[in-house]
Amino acid sequence: MQGRWNKSHPVLSLVNNHLVDYPSPSNISYYWSFGSLSGLMLVVQLVTGIFLAMHYTPHVDMAFASVEHIMRDVNNGWLMRYLHANGASFFFIVVYAHRMRGLYYGSYAHPRALLWCSGVIIFILMMGTGFIGYVLPFGQMSLWGATVITNRASAVPYVGQSLVEWLWGGFSVDNATLNRFFSLHFTLPFVIAALALVHLVLLHQDGVGSGNPLGVDGTVDRIPFYPYFYVKDRLSFVGLMRVFTTFVFFAPNRLGHADNYIPANPMVTPPHIVPEWYFLIFYAILRSIPHKLAGVVAMLAALVRLRALPWINTSEVRSTTFRPIYRFLYWIFVADCMILGWIGQKLVEYPYVEVGQVATAYYFAFLVILIPLTGRLEAFLMRYPTELNA
Repeated sequence: MQGRWNKSHPVLSLVNNHLVDYPSPSNISYYWSFGSLSGLMLVVQLVTGIFLAMHYTPHVDMAFASVEHIMRDVNNGWLMRYLHANGASFFFIVVYAHRMRGLYYGSYAHPRALLWCSGVIIFILMMGTGFIGYVLPFGQMSLWGATVITNRASAVPYVGQSLVEWLWGGFSVDNATLNRFFSLHFTLPFVIAALALVHLVLLHQDGVGSGNPLGVDGTVDRIPFYPYFYVKDRLSFVGLMRVFTTFVFFAPNRLGHADNYIPANPMVTPPHIVPEWYFLIFYAILRSIPHKLAGVVAMLAALVRLRALPWINTSEVRSTTFRPIYRFLYWIFVADCMILGWIGQKLVEYPYVEVGQVATAYYFAFLVILIPLTGRLEAFLMRYPTELNA
């Protein structure tokens, strides 16, 4: 009776189709839990962000003091702040893992092109939301990080300076900047949540569905999501929350920067301006190119280029499990991203600049050249024994 009621009610039927009876491949592993974990962290950010917005004051003279007021005077305000600040880092951790799992198992290949592209759009919006959120506490690193990054728009020919002043709402990062950044930071997470639902619908539409470690499609060996994979997701939730709460309660400032606990001072420049760790890969790409405009274009291309993977992929095999050449290049790419993250926090000097340029070159070579070239090479090697025997 309960099952029939779920399937007859319009809302509960939708929930039943997507979360209960959704046919899942029987061999998917815990790596497929990162998508659900991303949704969990999005909910954490939405809820804690709403509570923080009730006490935050988006004004250059009061923003820093309002954050301290939340930490010291508001009941459980410190908990909301630390959940939100560390939640941003853990949100990016699970999204990065989700994306790298997709790259490894070929989740961008047909028929999941729209699904992959929607995920890339969500990731780009996350980057923007994270950046403007980092400005809101208005500490030293917030002010100067915003100044350095937004100043890069001045590299646009003819309209660059006007574009920077439009972003600032004046001639420097000031009250207008903080107000519009707060408005955007409060609004964009709801846009991300809506796109996440679109992402889920695209995943569950006919002919797509979840991939699997073998990279094969079909509806033969599929079982209901509940209770089989619900248990895996629940265990992943518990594991993530255990690590997450350990940081919140025992090392809440480990993932942040100490300079951001100093009130913003436009007259004093920090000795070394460093963004949050989840921006370091793209910040390293930005700094690795001496030409200002080319650096901005490269940083944006490093994000946007991911959308092209479904159309440049030439492999006839989806899963990296059966692609030894691509697997080797993939793990070099993972190491390359780690090197870029390390370079992004170093000074712009020898040998970090040179290492960053080599790492940037491989980043784009992998996404632009090696993925389609490896597919053609593997196809040739698979046909070669047949041609040789003939």
